[in-house]
Amino acid sequence: MNFVEELKWRGILHDIMPGTEDLLNKESVTGYIGFDPTADSLHVGSLAQIMTLVRFQQAGHKPIALVGGATGMVGDPSGKSAERNLLDEASLQKNINGIKAQLEKFLDFNSETNKAELVNNLDWMKDYSFLNFIRDIGKFLTVNYMMAKDSVQNRLESGMSFTEFSYQLLQGFDFYHLYQAKNCKLQMGGSDQWGNITSGTELIRRKCGGEAFALTTQLIKKSDGTKFGKSEGGNIWLDKTKTSPYRFYQFWLNASDDDAKAFIRIFTLLNQTEIEALEQQHAASPHERILQKALAKDVTVRVHGQEEYDNAINTSSFLFNASLEDLAALREDAFLDVFNGVPRFEVPKEIVEAGIGLLDLLAEQTNILPSKGEARKLVQGGGLSVNREKINDPQLKISSGHLINNKYILIKKGRKDNFLLIAQ
Repeated sequence: MNFVEELKWRGILHDIMPGTEDLLNKESVTGYIGFDPTADSLHVGSLAQIMTLVRFQQAGHKPIALVGGATGMVGDPSGKSAERNLLDEASLQKNINGIKAQLEKFLDFNSETNKAELVNNLDWMKDYSFLNFIRDIGKFLTVNYMMAKDSVQNRLESGMSFTEFSYQLLQGFDFYHLYQAKNCKLQMGGSDQWGNITSGTELIRRKCGGEAFALTTQLIKKSDGTKFGKSEGGNIWLDKTKTSPYRFYQFWLNASDDDAKAFIRIFTLLNQTEIEALEQQHAASPHERILQKALAKDVTVRVHGQEEYDNAINTSSFLFNASLEDLAALREDAFLDVFNGVPRFEVPKEIVEAGIGLLDLLAEQTNILPSKGEARKLVQGGGLSVNREKINDPQLKISSGHLINNKYILIKKGRKDNFLLIAQ
């Protein structure tokens, strides 16, 4: 199965420029994807593009990961409703270092035939003067051409600064530079990048008469229409200091059946035979969540390693099966290890010792529930447990008698959402 066929089977291909597949079947191609250095870690929203580069390299092509040190200072209007905050150079460098370390877990930077490369567009933009840029590059793309892009049209009513309008010129120049310097003939990205990518192919055609190609992948959405990669706690990061391996594992494990079927194709390297076998097993015993477990294992091991995956499994098992007495018998460091990754809330110990209403605790001292009304509904519906005991009385007072080891309270919302309250 060639690269394009692989993307089609996995349900991820969106747009492809005519001639691209022929080129990929004819020769080993150098291609790139850009990553925004807006944080010192990528998140799961970036994983689809990372896996595209992985599959590209496995198909015998040479992948380049471009970190936008220059374009990160400008901001990309694609898919945005407001202008991005601009970053200073020191912050960008910190972010670039973090992203590089994460990409090295996925791509082979030491291959003798098609080793991956990491480039930073600040390297070729930092000494390029504005006057030289608009003279050398700006004259090749007309304003009419640039205005016709969806990323521009979608922002005309709300307004767009010249800084953002110039983004497609900068990204187009990246492609031109890599075409000239590294014989890079293909740019890939999410479907929202099609306009920026084709600006690059057009610039290459007009400025040097070259031929370059474009390919985009689907933007990942959950089957219920909600945004992929977000949880109640915000982004799911690849950095374990931002999102613990346990919480990372749980994110994939909690996918719906429909999402797991899509995600296991997009985010794992399991092949078609393996995935179809897992789907058959899952269909026979859906309650065992076979697809979710295989998905969560593959991605967690790839991002965090086998040891952190094993720890997440052990934590999950202990968290859901250990008795309250077992938990209370743990040393404090071991107790906190069990709950590593479980959302935590600190509450003043004096208010617990004085006695506080459960609804006040859930909605005002913490944000486990958005309001006391929502909290009351959950309790009355039997959807809340305190220290492993189901609570049906919304008038319950939480007091020092509820403290485990004189410090902790366990809250469980629904079947899966655990919280640790720390009274101090």
